[in-house]
Amino acid sequence: MNRAMSEQSMNEEKQDLFSADLSTKARSSLTRLAAWISDRNIPFLAASIGMIVMLFWAGAYKMTAPGAEGIIPLVSNSPLTSWHFKVFGPYIGSDIIGLTEISAAVLIIVGYLRPKAGIIGGLITTVMFFTTSTMIITTPGTTISVHGIRYMSFLGLFLFKDVISLAVSFYLISYFGRKAILSENTGQ
Repeated sequence: MNRAMSEQSMNEEKQDLFSADLSTKARSSLTRLAAWISDRNIPFLAASIGMIVMLFWAGAYKMTAPGAEGIIPLVSNSPLTSWHFKVFGPYIGSDIIGLTEISAAVLIIVGYLRPKAGIIGGLITTVMFFTTSTMIITTPGTTISVHGIRYMSFLGLFLFKDVISLAVSFYLISYFGRKAILSENTGQ
């Protein structure tokens, strides 16, 4: 009984965090700033707009010869993607990757009005960024040794952004999922 009551209390507290105007509950300057950011949905806007811009830009670049040639070592060394260029070749293969990124960006934009489209865009980027995150391990040259200590090279750091993008993808799925659930429950 106690556990059920504590779970209910935790769920109510979570609901308060996501539905209430936090500005009215904040007491210190620091928490008022945090509430102002939350009330204006700035985390979602920054994450989604940043993801959209990155996907459009990277997708378009992959559809150029330098973009295709630039990802050859990444795709070729990955056990998850090496088949891709063998089947399609580097230029068409890179175009497919670029179109996938652009499609995900469009779905995230559509998600602002139709949250289920945003969920699909987030699922596409989740698979994409999970795959590219593994390239940190499979691509030669992602770490370098300086005075006997291993560091990420510029290539490793370039790929590490995909780990962060993977987290953003999960956040977008969660955000659009909440919006879709609310929409389903209100009959919109």
